[in-house]
Amino acid sequence: MRLKVEFTTEPFELDGFPDHAKAARRAVDEAGLTVDVGPFGTSAEGEAAAALAAVERLLRETLASGATRISLQVSTLDEAGRPIAEREEDGA
Repeated sequence: MRLKVEFTTEPFELDGFPDHAKAARRAVDEAGLTVDVGPFGTSAEGEAAAALAAVERLLRETLASGATRISLQVSTLDEAGRPIAEREEDGA
């Protein structure tokens, strides 16, 4: 099974890249996930075992690095990389 993990960490800093954000990015990068950084958050995709291990590390290390809030969403992906929930909503 493949998973897509989407997350943001707070507090936001407009003038730099806070330590908690660096820790989150490191956790998904070093897990070997495919990462996409967007203006409102980051997403990472990969095999379930690697993604779940990355989520555990992300939570521990971002909190230890000063995060006061972490928003997290995990979605299962089909063979084409499309979230299964969206496929089911479309009747596929």
